[in-house]
Amino acid sequence: MSNTLALLKELISRESVTPEDAGCQELLTKRLEKIGFVAEQLDFDDTKNLWLKRGTNKPLFVFLGHTDVVPTGPLEQWDSPPFIPGIRDDRLYGRGAADMKGGIACFVTAVERFIARYPEHQGAIAMMITSDEEGPATNGVVKVVEVLEQRNEKIDWCLVGEPSSDRNIGDVIRVGRRGSLCAKLIVKGLQGHVAYPDIANNPIHGFAPALQALTEEVWDQGNQFFPPTSLQVSNINSGTGAENIIPGQLELQFNLRFCTELDEATIKHRVLEIFNRFDFDYEISWRLSGNPFLTSGGALIEAAHAAIKKVTGMDALDDTGGGTSDGRFIAPTGAEVIELGHLNESIHKINENIPVADIQPLSEIYEQLLIELLINN
Repeated sequence: MSNTLALLKELISRESVTPEDAGCQELLTKRLEKIGFVAEQLDFDDTKNLWLKRGTNKPLFVFLGHTDVVPTGPLEQWDSPPFIPGIRDDRLYGRGAADMKGGIACFVTAVERFIARYPEHQGAIAMMITSDEEGPATNGVVKVVEVLEQRNEKIDWCLVGEPSSDRNIGDVIRVGRRGSLCAKLIVKGLQGHVAYPDIANNPIHGFAPALQALTEEVWDQGNQFFPPTSLQVSNINSGTGAENIIPGQLELQFNLRFCTELDEATIKHRVLEIFNRFDFDYEISWRLSGNPFLTSGGALIEAAHAAIKKVTGMDALDDTGGGTSDGRFIAPTGAEVIELGHLNESIHKINENIPVADIQPLSEIYEQLLIELLINN
């Protein structure tokens, strides 16, 4: 068993359902302090955040990851216990195998080998690990970045170990992500008997034309890096459950995944313009999950392509698909940010798993990337 696989099994066996860390960060600290990393715990409320750093020189390279995992879902639907790592048909099963304890294990062993070979490397290496990525993400990386910014500790390059690969390990590099803006809408009506609509006000009927306009809106055409902005309604709720009552209120939630052609203020303005074309009474509240970010070029992307090519022989694709990640909190500081990790086909699913054969190559890609940036550069 490789060191990377052994470490990953240890991490999976810890039941770190968000925002719990379950001792994962303590395990990483004990391991990395042995090779010169200095650990700093930057915890906020129920979230544990670990900042591990070796060296003080520039440039600063950071591995970014999270030890928390999503809930398991129904245990009876798993073929094996989600927190007892098991190998079947050459695949490692367990909650967090792909998202993203697999990436963390590969970070750690890559750094161990790299420092053993190049103890006097250029610059500094750090790891930023949180237990709040799968939750609301309010006390994790966003707070750690505030601390680093206050003391002018600037990150030059950041690799997020989220599962980015599609069909083969290292075939996709995420060079950016779309923004995410959530809205909660309350449409006010007047409850009444279905037989007397003239003395009631059905909020469903009142909002229906606006809903059609909202979902048919063409927000933009995208650009060379991003697909067009999209809107999806995620929840609609109205009525008492009775078949003879006109509801008095409609609640609706929707989300926009938006590209760099738009910003938060523009989206809000256009949504309100649509609503105000129609006659209904409403309240709306917003939550910005993250702005879009893009690393369109630079040394980090070049090094990632070179490392993947040397280890796998493949040419990786630069892409901006998928959801949000903690990279959205790093990019505004001016750092180059990419995501590079395991296959994403089973993330958040029952029986989450990764091919065992992918584990060591990903660790070697990370090691080679460090060589490209801190030795060959």
